[in-house]
Amino acid sequence: MIKKNILIIDDDREMLDTYVRILENNHYNCTVTQDPALALEKAAQNFPDIVLTELEMPNVKGLEILKAIKNVDPSAIVIILTGTATIPGAVDAMKLGAFDYIAKPYSADELLLVLDRAFQLKNLTQENTRLRRDLSECHDFPNIIGESKQMGKIYETIEMVSKTDSSILITGENGTGKELIATTIHYQSKRKDEPLIRVNCAAFPENLVESELFGYDKGAFTGASQQKLGRFELADNGTIFLDEIGELPGSVQVKLLRVLQDGSFERLGGTKTIKVDVRVVSATNRDLDEDVRSGRFREDLFYRLNVIPVHMPSLKERKEDIPLLIEHFLSIYNCRFGRRAVFKHDAIMVLMEYEFPGNIRELGNIIERCITLSPSDTITKDELPPHIISKKGGTSTDTLYTVTAEAEMMHIKKILSVTKGKKTEAAEILGISRKNLWEKMKSYGL
Repeated sequence: MIKKNILIIDDDREMLDTYVRILENNHYNCTVTQDPALALEKAAQNFPDIVLTELEMPNVKGLEILKAIKNVDPSAIVIILTGTATIPGAVDAMKLGAFDYIAKPYSADELLLVLDRAFQLKNLTQENTRLRRDLSECHDFPNIIGESKQMGKIYETIEMVSKTDSSILITGENGTGKELIATTIHYQSKRKDEPLIRVNCAAFPENLVESELFGYDKGAFTGASQQKLGRFELADNGTIFLDEIGELPGSVQVKLLRVLQDGSFERLGGTKTIKVDVRVVSATNRDLDEDVRSGRFREDLFYRLNVIPVHMPSLKERKEDIPLLIEHFLSIYNCRFGRRAVFKHDAIMVLMEYEFPGNIRELGNIIERCITLSPSDTITKDELPPHIISKKGGTSTDTLYTVTAEAEMMHIKKILSVTKGKKTEAAEILGISRKNLWEKMKSYGL
């Protein structure tokens, strides 16, 4: 496990030893000092993830340390330690940009809870900084590839819906780029500087989905030793992207409906009502209309989610975009592997006639595979995967791996049909975990 770096400043040596004992047993890498001036020098040399500083110390006060660190890095996370008598000073520290304060005496659980929240914020900030950088030039949608008529309509829709706060439901087959559309909508909206939180509703067991979305309070269930913020709280003022929304269990559908109606919910095991301002963008490859008719999905929730529908076309519906997508993936994997690979015209023509059941994701995998395995930088049709060549009547025979994979894919499709798309039941029949099933479905483009 990667350790998190924390700098602790306190003039009490005994307290420093206590911090180290608690934190190093919980995967923190501690640097401690009783000298505030030395602390600033250490911070400049190797900036820590979090700074924990005593408020009242001889010579240098905690507020001065806070100001000095914030001058170096305005995004730095600083937590103030204070005695009960100096809580007003801690409040002043909060106004100057401190993340939180901890009043003495405190419990180990309280200290760890505050630090856990601080790291959630840090990780979230880093992710959104990276995504803002990646999409900072997103006005012309360079990350969405395609010039077909179908994609032209998608661009027009994004332009319109990004200016609103309405809920959006993105539909389409797996691998068509639904998450990319959701990401683009967020970074085109007025919420672009706020969090974008992604949740794959199919990636969690049914009994954990509620706690992931809405969090839980300490003691909510066995093992809940501290409070955990849910994804909706982390997304406050921003956007939450709920992928595979059709997999939500009925009990969670009720709670999600309430959030969409008035922005309120309670954490699991909690009684305090929490209010959030979150835009909801959801996606599914299921036919939610059919799920509503069968009673599997709530009709009122469906209409709340589907205020603005966006449908992503499959790759076979926009084959004229395949050459552009090939060039896009070539640039990515050539850069990654230090190659200058190109596809000959005959290889492109074969790919243009392939049906791509796995859509854009499958095309990307094919390009990566060809660049990895090709001995030269000129890739011909003979170097395409055997199952693609065989669709064109080529002489290549399927490998044992290809035949086995296709048989596995067909068996998974059959079981999913029997269970009417219920992944938990399908995983039990197949004798694998729900997560393993989801990974296989993703790899096969199901």
